[in-house]
Amino acid sequence: MVSCKIRKPVVAGRFYPKDAKAINKEIDNFIGKGQTRKVDAVGCILPHAGYLYSGKVAATTLSGINIPELVILLGPNHTGEGFAYSIMTEGVWQTPSGEVRIDNQLAGLILKESRYLKEDALAHLNEHSLEVELPMLQYFKKDIRIIPIAFMSDNVSILREIGVGLANSILNHDYKGKVLLLASSDMTHYEPEEEARFKDSKAIDAILALDERRLIEDINSLNISMCGYAPVVVLLAAAKALGAKRGNLIIYQTSGDITKDKTSVVGYAGIMVN
Repeated sequence: MVSCKIRKPVVAGRFYPKDAKAINKEIDNFIGKGQTRKVDAVGCILPHAGYLYSGKVAATTLSGINIPELVILLGPNHTGEGFAYSIMTEGVWQTPSGEVRIDNQLAGLILKESRYLKEDALAHLNEHSLEVELPMLQYFKKDIRIIPIAFMSDNVSILREIGVGLANSILNHDYKGKVLLLASSDMTHYEPEEEARFKDSKAIDAILALDERRLIEDINSLNISMCGYAPVVVLLAAAKALGAKRGNLIIYQTSGDITKDKTSVVGYAGIMVN
């Protein structure tokens, strides 16, 4: 187990600007000047690529959500470091836009009530999937607290149990309506545009139906290279236990929309669950 009181940014200046003013200017450009109607949401799914490619999808989705002060961040573990189910229950995450504190009260309750989650910062130290969401969240909500959880598993039963456990922790301790669940995932990786859009449409349809089992079946049968399916499974299980009824696709794009190269693209979906 590795503990870490201060988690410093590792992809600032690469995935997103290293200066707060530059970050805000970029997000300004993504969302434009129109006022977006905000709604309450149980959760959302956002991409985590560089802002150049997926920033518009993430910003457009978040701009329509009433973001509460507490966000549970669910992300894939790309690095292979740390435990399979890693939660940080204390400390601060730094970004160019300021510090974000972990909510140790709810995080501690979640850890205590889970059979699988382990206190561990190692999984988070060099992982970008949650870090890139923070400047976006800070843009739309100045003061937030987070609970970061990373997954390195394809065990659907365990992932579903963790999701239901998150929901129970929220319900049993009077946090319902005070927390946003955020799952971080890109969609299909490095396939021709037409194939990526077809595969991603199947995965998205399963997500919109809040059907995590169908999502996994489609991922396996179609070989969908969706890197964050594990946190999405957790989110869907938790959201249904919290009373969510549907998912809504806010925006879908691919990297080809930016690069104009359609021969090998990555897909990005912004989805709201409520």
